[in-house]
Amino acid sequence: MSTIIAVAGKGGTGKTTVLALLTGYLLKKGKRPILAVDADADANLADALGLSGDRSLSTIGKAREDFFQTKGEVPSGMPKDAYFELKLNEVLIESRDIDLLIMGRPEGVGCYCFINNILRKYLETLGKNYPYVVIDNEAGLEHLSRRTTNDVDCLLIVSDYSLNGLRAAARIRNLAQDLKLNVKRFYLIINNAPSVLSEQFLHELGKLDIEVAGCVPEDTLVPQYDIEKKALLVLPEDDPAVVSMEKIARKILI
Repeated sequence: MSTIIAVAGKGGTGKTTVLALLTGYLLKKGKRPILAVDADADANLADALGLSGDRSLSTIGKAREDFFQTKGEVPSGMPKDAYFELKLNEVLIESRDIDLLIMGRPEGVGCYCFINNILRKYLETLGKNYPYVVIDNEAGLEHLSRRTTNDVDCLLIVSDYSLNGLRAAARIRNLAQDLKLNVKRFYLIINNAPSVLSEQFLHELGKLDIEVAGCVPEDTLVPQYDIEKKALLVLPEDDPAVVSMEKIARKILI
């Protein structure tokens, strides 16, 4: 059975960085292959995982739009659901250790209930082939709210070192609960954290009903790798962000 880990947080908190660091830890521990799903409209996961390229432009959103606009051209004798699943297979970016699906832009005009039902079934079936499925989500949990993923073993809510980040984290947790999403465990991760957290920040942190998995410290190499278009998976093992993620992963992967 696959373990599904989703990451959420307000914009700019470093969700993609956290997910890439966690993916690197899983690979180090031999948990491969991994299915990564980029459900953020700002789609940066491919770069962080070293999977960027021409194929990264292929998205589920584009496949869905193409299908919706040309559904009358389904090959004779092929059911619509089988045809759309074929299109989904075409946008899967494959590598030796990680396969990546990019959700792409939000839906346009029209009813997509049928297509979303196919997508849900496709993700459930595809996910069973991987020990871990990791999902880089957008702050509103839009794709989760559509039930394109029915079960999440662990939802990592990422906050930056700010009170606004903590308040956004609380709203995301509350939204997930209001939507009655099947999330087994919630964890909070503080990204870009200083070595010493202020008393006021700790006070606000203590008021949240979310277990803190740990802090990822400020790290000079992470932004440098981003500028140089290097995958975060090849950060040195003694890099502070990598070391902190190892501690976090040992806590959350139970």
